[in-house]
Amino acid sequence: MATAAQMRKLALSLPETEEKSHFDHPDFRVRGKIFAGLSGDGKRGTLKLTPEIQAMILDESSGAFTPAAGAWGRSGWTYVDLARVDIGALEELLLDSWRLVAPKRLVAAREAPGQGEAPKVEARAKKRTRRR
Repeated sequence: MATAAQMRKLALSLPETEEKSHFDHPDFRVRGKIFAGLSGDGKRGTLKLTPEIQAMILDESSGAFTPAAGAWGRSGWTYVDLARVDIGALEELLLDSWRLVAPKRLVAAREAPGQGEAPKVEARAKKRTRRR
């Protein structure tokens, strides 16, 4: 069983993730792009997944996951009943969601062997300055 606080902590542990608000609900973004969110009451999470990952977890879960309504759900957005999902599964799915929207270089830096954290913002700023 997972909680909203645990989902928030897991999401914010991913490189360059920030919490904002969308339609008065907390969401999690990497470089301005939403990859996950929470319902106002904190009982349900929302994840951006590929339709393939969504289909897989819908088949394997015991009702913990449901597709979002309409085109959003068909494109992979998935609701998570936090009280019914294992924290380990939630962590993996949050990472999948983050990977879908994070820039490729940021994903590569996070997943490089021996790399615990993404490149610092200052390092990217220096690179941009040198290119000009």
